[in-house]
Amino acid sequence: MHTRPHIVVVDDEPQITRVLRTSLTAQGYEIRVANDGESALEIVKDFVPDLVITDLAMPHMDGIELCRRLRKTSQVPILVLSVRGEERSKIQALDSGADDYVTKPFSTGELLARIRAALRRSPPGLEQPCSRIELGNFNIDLDAHSVAVAGKEVRLTPKEFDVLVYMAQHPYKVMTHRSILNAVWGGNSVEQNEYLRVFVGQLRKKLEPDPASPRYILTEPWVGYRFEPGD
Repeated sequence: MHTRPHIVVVDDEPQITRVLRTSLTAQGYEIRVANDGESALEIVKDFVPDLVITDLAMPHMDGIELCRRLRKTSQVPILVLSVRGEERSKIQALDSGADDYVTKPFSTGELLARIRAALRRSPPGLEQPCSRIELGNFNIDLDAHSVAVAGKEVRLTPKEFDVLVYMAQHPYKVMTHRSILNAVWGGNSVEQNEYLRVFVGQLRKKLEPDPASPRYILTEPWVGYRFEPGD
């Protein structure tokens, strides 16, 4: 185990990589830089990153293909930085394996916050079958189908419970509407976003201290949701 988090930055713009190297090194991260996906894959073999930050538009191998290749062998968190801010690009990146997406230009403060969130991601073992999920303010008993939030029991319907469990298995990660619908309702329902909106609304009423200003189930506009379990 390395003592300082390892981050690989992948971008073909020298100015971006220079700024990121300086900013992230100052925060105590160990940084390696690549200017395309092929070079990044070579670095990853020996450097073993805790996080990969990548652009989308690059020569030789773009960020989408890099995400796909990384996901074949690793669950390392992937944060995309791109000037492409349209919904289609975000969904394509997330569906290819990215965990988060920040549009350029970005503030250093926001980027550092996204990096901290990505590094807080629970290890892949959480996604394996287990009888209980204890995460932040949440205590979820899968066998008993019971949920407690900040020590207070909350009664959920079976489908509300399924949605919450899927989100809790992927904390801090952007989950697309399609991925949640597929996991909870099956492949025939991936276009039924209204299903999801209804159940997320119901969950917020039961889980959130203030449903109008959620702190646990956050909306990523036009893309999906992010589950923040609290401290």
